[in-house]
Amino acid sequence: MLVTQLKSFFVVARLGSVTLAAKQLGLSQPTVTTQIRALEELYGVELFHRSSGRLNISDAGVRLLPLVDQLLQQEINVEFALRNAGEPQQGSLRLGATAPYYILDIVQRYRQRFPLVDISIGAGNSRQMIDALQEYRVDLATSSHLETDPRLHRIELGSDPLVLVLHRNHPLAQQAAVPLAALAEAMLLSRERGSKTRQLTEDMLAAAGVQPRASMEIASREALREAVIRQMGVCVFARNEVSEHPELRALPFVEPTPLVPEYLYCLKDRRRARLIESFLAECQVK
Repeated sequence: MLVTQLKSFFVVARLGSVTLAAKQLGLSQPTVTTQIRALEELYGVELFHRSSGRLNISDAGVRLLPLVDQLLQQEINVEFALRNAGEPQQGSLRLGATAPYYILDIVQRYRQRFPLVDISIGAGNSRQMIDALQEYRVDLATSSHLETDPRLHRIELGSDPLVLVLHRNHPLAQQAAVPLAALAEAMLLSRERGSKTRQLTEDMLAAAGVQPRASMEIASREALREAVIRQMGVCVFARNEVSEHPELRALPFVEPTPLVPEYLYCLKDRRRARLIESFLAECQVK
């Protein structure tokens, strides 16, 4: 119970928000609040100053943070060692993916070789996946961002150009290729900030001097796809991310477009762990 309470305190202190901490921990907000208050009451200490709905970490909380960090790191190391112990073809592997299109082929091959390994796949944008990797919430992560952190080992999985995704009844859908200027009259649907595709799209349009007439932010690739099917607007995807659907068209741009890379990352100090090393080896199979 103490470790669970300390973990809630640590994540709230690091993120500065009970809401964000609850989401990361997979708990309800009241549960996280209750755990922190129970910790404070048990030891007679105030870890956060509460004022007008805001949380500010106290001096006692600041002193506690590095000790809790060390404790949680040891817990992570023990849990990782247990998952990678035992029989060579058993264990569990946690993957974080920005998109399934590269990683699922590798997972399929890996499962054929190691059918007893339990695999879980979480999803998010590039920034979220790298954060999850560095916070030990996943063992490997894909991202479109080129990370230079020396603690990370990287493999490039592939790259794809940007394409315009639109409904088959859209006025532009019958063209062989779409000029960027045509987006000046479009309702442009885009991912949340932190998405590499959004960043490249905005940079490409800015360089061309094109400003869409309106835009809407939608937080997942699947929701974007559904919005286009409902003719709510158009969006830009990497070509490999566009799944087949009778209502959708994916058209190249007339102008040269940037490539969206996809990388697979793991922590260098865990690269030789049995399950991670075997997964990385599968990435080299063509």
